[in-house]
Amino acid sequence: MTGAVFPGRFAGKVLVVTGAAQGIGRAVALRAAAEGGRVLLVDRADFVADVAAEAGNGAQGFNADLETWDGAEAAMRQAVQTFGGIDILINNVGGAIRMRPYAEFQPDQIDAEIRRSLMPTLYCCRAVIPHLVAQGGGTIVNVSSNATRGIHRVPYSAAKGGVNAITQSLAMELAGDNIRVVATAPGGTEAPPRRIPRNAEGDSEAETAWMSQVVDQVKQSALMHRYGTIAEQAAPILFLASDEASYITGTILPVAGGDTG
Repeated sequence: MTGAVFPGRFAGKVLVVTGAAQGIGRAVALRAAAEGGRVLLVDRADFVADVAAEAGNGAQGFNADLETWDGAEAAMRQAVQTFGGIDILINNVGGAIRMRPYAEFQPDQIDAEIRRSLMPTLYCCRAVIPHLVAQGGGTIVNVSSNATRGIHRVPYSAAKGGVNAITQSLAMELAGDNIRVVATAPGGTEAPPRRIPRNAEGDSEAETAWMSQVVDQVKQSALMHRYGTIAEQAAPILFLASDEASYITGTILPVAGGDTG
């Protein structure tokens, strides 16, 4: 775990962190536990249990396919059964599967991108609402992307545009229930090699070249001309999740070195 830790910031809070087995979600879950939160780490990868053990403080891992309603509902039910309620949901599942010009996407590939990067947030938000209302309020933090403007990821961009719309519409709808809904919009982020590849079929030579073009575009679009670190992404997510952000709702915070997307 990297980045500053604020001991006790999430003391007494129950957090559900999705996509917690690796990358940004892993960093968020580890730091939330270090700051006193009781955390349910949700992922379809079995090794999420190892991350939960690393997090300590009673954290638990839970396997679920959040591209399905049943998976989202089961995850929220597990958090309530384990910890007695939910205070904070951090929706982190998503990520482009393929990077290629839109004319090169096949219909099944378009569908897969939408399922990966829109449906988990859509389903988890719906599944958590009754539990947050029962708690008397709470917070949802969605992890979107600044790639709503970018090359070679049009279906992914569309999915993340949907996440932004969910964030703003739900914030308006749920404010009267004392529920805040916010989002970050990460830019390019340096991360260790994924234990589960984003594209199980592997990348063709052409796709490798297209991906290189994406990397160039992302760095050129950022005023800081570099990728961010995982710690630089986890920090604003946890700030928005915390009581320090109690008067912030409906906001989508770009975390992309000056590229607002």
